[in-house]
Amino acid sequence: MSQNNCYHCGADCGKKPIEFDERKFCCNGCKTVYEILNANELTCYYDFEASPGTIPSDIKGKYNYLETPEIIEKLLEFDDGTTSVAEFYIPSIHCSSCIWVLENLNKLNNGVTTSMVNFPKKTVRITFKNSSTTLKDVVELITSIGYEPYISLDDDEGRKSTVDKTLIYQVSIAAFSFGNIMLLSFPEYFQVDEFWLEKYKHLFRYLMFVMAIPVVFYSAKDYFISAYKGLRHKILNIDVPIALGISVLFIRSSIEIMLDIGSGFFDSLAGLVFFLLLGKFFQQKTYNFLSFERDYKSYFPIAVTKINKGKEVNIAVKDIQKGDRLLIRNEELIPVDGILINGNAAINYSFVTGESLPVMKQSGDKLFAGGKQTSGAIEMEVINTIAQSYLTQLWSNDVFSKNNEKTIKNITDSISKYFTIAILLIAFFAGIFWYFYNPQMVFNVVTAVLIIACPCALALSAPFSFGNILRIFGYKKFYLRNAETIENISKIDTIIFDKTGTITSSDKAQLIYKGEDLTLKELRALKTVLRASNHPLSRTLYDFLEEEPFEESPINFEEILGKGIEATVNNLTIKLGSSSFVNAISEKTNETSIHIKINHKIKGSFTFKNSYREGTKEVFETLAKHYKLVILSGDNDGEKPYLETLLPKNTVFQFNQKPENKLNFIKKLQEKGAHVMMIGDGLNDAGALAQSNVGIAISEDVNVFSPACDAILDAKLFNKLPKFLTLSKKTISIIKASFILSFCYNLVGMSFALTGMLTPVVAAILMPLSSITIVVFVTILTNWVSKKL
Repeated sequence: MSQNNCYHCGADCGKKPIEFDERKFCCNGCKTVYEILNANELTCYYDFEASPGTIPSDIKGKYNYLETPEIIEKLLEFDDGTTSVAEFYIPSIHCSSCIWVLENLNKLNNGVTTSMVNFPKKTVRITFKNSSTTLKDVVELITSIGYEPYISLDDDEGRKSTVDKTLIYQVSIAAFSFGNIMLLSFPEYFQVDEFWLEKYKHLFRYLMFVMAIPVVFYSAKDYFISAYKGLRHKILNIDVPIALGISVLFIRSSIEIMLDIGSGFFDSLAGLVFFLLLGKFFQQKTYNFLSFERDYKSYFPIAVTKINKGKEVNIAVKDIQKGDRLLIRNEELIPVDGILINGNAAINYSFVTGESLPVMKQSGDKLFAGGKQTSGAIEMEVINTIAQSYLTQLWSNDVFSKNNEKTIKNITDSISKYFTIAILLIAFFAGIFWYFYNPQMVFNVVTAVLIIACPCALALSAPFSFGNILRIFGYKKFYLRNAETIENISKIDTIIFDKTGTITSSDKAQLIYKGEDLTLKELRALKTVLRASNHPLSRTLYDFLEEEPFEESPINFEEILGKGIEATVNNLTIKLGSSSFVNAISEKTNETSIHIKINHKIKGSFTFKNSYREGTKEVFETLAKHYKLVILSGDNDGEKPYLETLLPKNTVFQFNQKPENKLNFIKKLQEKGAHVMMIGDGLNDAGALAQSNVGIAISEDVNVFSPACDAILDAKLFNKLPKFLTLSKKTISIIKASFILSFCYNLVGMSFALTGMLTPVVAAILMPLSSITIVVFVTILTNWVSKKL
């Protein structure tokens, strides 16, 4: 390697390398990774005899079993021959630094395309290119930088459910030491002057010192680690004042015992750590409960078509069984792993891998969950039942995240940072004041300030409020992507509705055919083509036609969103869609029509008399009081006169809009400062849903799952939409109220601490109590508001 090559990746640094720690780096990314590895004493990652980035010798050979195809297949969630996805449980994930390192694995291995950390579950989901790296290489990499995954092949799932009991052990040790130190401190409390107690006083004190050691260095270690990691990255997190308070207590008490000038404060120290961990344990249990409740959101109101004895029936994805035969239509998502039986499969796995180029599959090939069929209808046999959490992961993929404005989370983090600085300054100046006023009170005042003013309660307000409201929404069949969606909903000032399949109901639509009579063969061919489409109008017409479709799949199938479908079936070239798409002369009617062209001859059209969803008029009247409303439809403006009488006067109408027109319309509104919510059917509106600040997909009895949207609403609850929006706004108000409550608590506690009226152990009890109070406050209030609405 030349002298100008990057120490980390080996690339040529050019004329101006970045110098750090007497080493040269080609970019800040490589320099930062080196800093993190160096800070965690993991520089064994660099083998100076070979190229940088090689795996240390003590790890080599440990994961040779990951070269076995049977084991690899068991561990991989996805593998199309080009790209693979694997998820690992990593117990050592514990802070933001860990997240940063694990989500930047692509800087350590070019074969890794993306890596996403689920912090509460301590898992990392890694996508990598098979041509550039292997599963074994990936596992060796994350092990070499200090994040050894827990891999178990004991069960059918390929992973063993694990429970991290570290916190339980830490609480137990702190409780044991606290109780015994209190017992040994009784003579000191009452200043009993008795011969035997006086004789063994020093023994008792040293026993207290010995029992305090595991409390500080084991039970409280996470506070020190977190504070150290934060300071290393120039971040003042909320653990800094806690670690400082524990350190001051331990050092001061140890000095007193060593110099025989007092009994120290080991009882306060053990009590402090015990109550801190007890509060942390309660918070963790509550969060796990809310997370479990929130898992209901994975039961999206999605159905898939199952072929049962030749008949097509819609079933929920959670009811899919191994061996079932499924029909996957054009633009539908494959919800389970399976084997292709027949049809032209062109699978887009961009939701999984980020690659948008369709992968062609033949009969007998394996299909993976998360792929989207893009070339007509296919039939497949299920080999694995649904993993609901897998669809949730697709939905939460960072690929579909939006650049939001400053959020409550950002505000909370900022407040916590400045809060910590303020606490340290207050403690410093309070110490100076009491040093001159009453030196004996300095220690108690400074320690109490550091403990009582910790902004833990402040930091808990948003997560618990959002977590509980996500749970409530999930129960009410309004499924949100994440907590930020609630906040984004509260900022909305403009709501845009698609018409067909959104404010209209396909269940109650009436159809009238006008034109040349169709033969049985033409009707069967038409139904065969419609069978492959997932558009609401196609589904309605498909259900309307009574003839049986042909068994053969359409060839040269092409569905142009917003226009129509073209395909060949049984030597008949079928073209159906808008009048402009089939070059038909359109009569001016008040209904939407599908025009039919067979073998280049216009046959006629099916006219829809739309039926609007129950409560549409009331929904729009309620929303019009607070929002600007827009109807943005790809249909003609035939129904505009009727809609003008049905909807509020200030509603804006835009018809004949192609998918790209919808997207550009929203973009222009946003450029003018509008916060836009788009409500559509999830198919033609995918681009508009992704562009909007909040995209909501209306779901009926077909698979309209789209990772581009931020929420999925059951169509039956369309009339509840105003209440969901109101509840989102009230949730933000509850969080702000909890902020005020937290500040009030800190102000009151601080006033007692500064006057010396609060001992450290009482402060340690009050601190977790304040956190619990905030959790109870936001949970009860969000439940009460939701029930009231």
